Amino acid sequence: MIVSVIYHLAAGQKFDLDYYVKSHVPLVDSLLGPCGLKRAQFLHGTGAPSGAPAAKLIALLEFDSLAEFAAGMEQNGAKLMGDIANFTDAQPSIQFNEQLT
Repeated sequence: MIVSVIYHLAAGQKFDLDYYVKSHVPLVDSLLGPCGLKRAQFLHGTGAPSGAPAAKLIALLEFDSLAEFAAGMEQNGAKLMGDIANFTDAQPSIQFNEQLT
C-alpha cells in the first residue's frame, strides 16, 4: 500500500524545500520507519507540458498495509502534521493507493 502526500500550491503560498528536505524528510523516516514504513520517495515538481507543475511536491510512502500507516499516524501524526507549518502554508492531500504492477 502506498500513501501519496501531495502539496498543491495556490498563488502566493510558500513552500520551503530546504526545510522539507533537511528537517521534515528525516522526521518522517524517524517517526514512521519503526511503524512499518518500507520505502519513501519524495518528488519535487519542476514543470509540466503546460508550464507549471500540478503539484509542488509528492511524497510516496510505502507500507505493507493501511493498518500500519494508521497505527503510525495515531502514534506520530500530531508531530508530523504539526511540522507542516514550518515549511508551507498549504495543506496536503493524502491518498491511499494500491500498486498494480
